[in-house]
Amino acid sequence: MINGAHIIIYSKDEDADRAFFRDVLKFPHVDVGGGRLFFRLPPSDLALHESDNNDVHQIWLMTDDVEAEIGRLKEAGVTCEVTADRGWGIVTHITLPGGGKLGLYQPRHARP
Repeated sequence: MINGAHIIIYSKDEDADRAFFRDVLKFPHVDVGGGRLFFRLPPSDLALHESDNNDVHQIWLMTDDVEAEIGRLKEAGVTCEVTADRGWGIVTHITLPGGGKLGLYQPRHARP
């Protein structure tokens, strides 16, 4: 039985990205040694989308109020793209300190 998921984010600046998840997003974490922190994630869901490029996957963080979250993140110096209304949710992307991007959205769809 599957009992969880382990997500890896590859980074050009691991220390800065770890600090972002720890200090800005305030995700609870454990130190597993070797400079690694593992973060507990909020409840999540999994969606499948048809694509010819099926070896690329995306991580999207969810919030109840995307505009308020963008404001909080910008105060912490995080770069956030302009939001877009996709019908199923209001979406943006945030830039991690290491240069990678994560999706952030306010869902309008039912959650499992």
